[in-house]
Amino acid sequence: MMSTADTTSLPIATSSFGIVDRVFTAADLAALPEDLPSGRVYYELEMGKLAIMSPPGESHGYVQSNIGFFLKLQGQHQGLGRAYTETGIVISRNPDTVYSADVAFIGNDRLPVRRSKEGYLETIPELVVEVRSKNNSIAELSRKARTYLAAGVLTVWIVDETSRTITIEEPDAAPKVVGGDEPIPPPAAIPELELTVARVFD
Repeated sequence: MMSTADTTSLPIATSSFGIVDRVFTAADLAALPEDLPSGRVYYELEMGKLAIMSPPGESHGYVQSNIGFFLKLQGQHQGLGRAYTETGIVISRNPDTVYSADVAFIGNDRLPVRRSKEGYLETIPELVVEVRSKNNSIAELSRKARTYLAAGVLTVWIVDETSRTITIEEPDAAPKVVGGDEPIPPPAAIPELELTVARVFD
C-alpha cells in the first residue's frame, strides 16, 4: 500500500487517539503516503473515519508471520485457497470501511478474488486474523471482529501475545478462548488444519 502521492488536496485535521476528522473514501486512503518524516504509518477506514496507526512491533510481526506460514502451508499449498498477510479489505461502501487484516484466508468457494479499483481486496475472506497490538483493547478487537462477521467472514481469530491465547469469534456462537497446547479449531476453509496455540507464539 506504499504511495508517494501528493495529499495537499486532502483537508486533514487530526484529532486525538489517531483519528482524523473528515469523511474519507477508499480512494483517499489509497492516495495517502505511508512514509512520513516522523516515520512509517499505517491507515484504516471505518465508516469513512480515518485511523492512523504506528507500525507493529517485532513480536507482532513474528506471530503474524507464523500464522501466515501455517495457513499457506496447510491451506494454499494444499489447493484449498489463498493466504494473505497485511492486506487491505473493503468491508463496506458509502461510507467506506477498509480494514488491514494481519492475516486472511480465502477458500476456493470464494475464488477468484475481486480487487477494488483502489487495489484493495474486495472478496470477503472466510478467515481473518487480528494480532493484538499494544494500543488495541480486547473490546476494540471484538467490535472489529463483529464487523468482519457481519460482512460475511466466517471465523475471526483475535491473537493476544500478552496472555498467549487466541479468541475465536464466529456468527451465532459465543467467543471461544484457546491457549497453551490446545489445538485451534480448524476454520471451514481449511478443515484439516493442525495447529496449536503454542506453535503460533513459539
